[in-house]
Amino acid sequence: MAEIDVIVPIYQAEKTLLSCVESVRSQSFGDWSLILVDDGSSDGSGRLCDDLARKDGRIRVLHQPNGGVSAARNRGLAEVRSPWVYFLDADDLLMPGALETLYRLAVENDADTAAGAVVLTEGDGSRSTDAILPAGVFDEEGIREQILLPLTGQRLRAPIFNGYIVRYLFRASILKEHAVTFEGGYLEDEIFLLDYFLHAGRLAVTTQPIYDYLQNPASATHSYMADFPGVFRRFMERKRARVEGTALARACPGWEADTNWAGLFIAVGNEYAPGNEVSHREHRRNIRALCALPEYAGAMKALHPQGCGKRKQIVAELLLRRQFLLLDILYRLKNRR
Repeated sequence: MAEIDVIVPIYQAEKTLLSCVESVRSQSFGDWSLILVDDGSSDGSGRLCDDLARKDGRIRVLHQPNGGVSAARNRGLAEVRSPWVYFLDADDLLMPGALETLYRLAVENDADTAAGAVVLTEGDGSRSTDAILPAGVFDEEGIREQILLPLTGQRLRAPIFNGYIVRYLFRASILKEHAVTFEGGYLEDEIFLLDYFLHAGRLAVTTQPIYDYLQNPASATHSYMADFPGVFRRFMERKRARVEGTALARACPGWEADTNWAGLFIAVGNEYAPGNEVSHREHRRNIRALCALPEYAGAMKALHPQGCGKRKQIVAELLLRRQFLLLDILYRLKNRR
């Protein structure tokens, strides 16, 4: 049995899969098992997975009909045999030495979880490092302050704590004992982290980069989602079930308005995402309709966002003043760049 199971959900990843897998095979830490979950790919990804498994006995391949990234990750979780679990996306890369860094960090600090920084690589090749967590070892109270409270009710003020599960090495026993799994194809990481860290007792963090996140303009976070309000509503139902009536809710009394405002920002950006080819008049009509939805209208009435960052602050002010024409012009200028 290996020490770490690395789970990779794969869909139409023929162009990036080899470099992704090689970033695992070239790790200084060799005691891993790689679980490749082919989620019904119609390109050559499935065959490539099988070829890779034939060449390296540490690679296991699972094929399934297309069910989305959450279903693929859950399939991988069901096959976990190792004490530690790591998630890697098929279009990204592990940094050299990443697994050794995380494993040693967890074991030497008797931690339930280890975390590192993420390098964000843009399409133009520019890079920045996201080290949102400070280096150190955190107990339950520290986890509450550093992760649970930011995920619950601090979704607007910059810098925003993101839900990158790829920065963490997870203890498999916690995942299994508390049935921590994924649901949905958007914002699924945030609920997963809430579920996990509600049960984790100790977290060790380094600011050393361990993951190269290659920004993909075709991903779910950049492409138009026709039913985003419904997707976000389901996300809120799941978040409410975990937060409402708990100490987290008492510590973040405005968490629901805060989160719905974050959803409204995403919904506005989604309206102007590639794939939604409608007239400017229709964009404005759709934004007006979004603002009238009860969850967003309630958030706009309850909370005036502050400290969101320059661009988001401008968007918030335009929404609150119902200046939809100016908002449309702003996004047209932004999308021309």
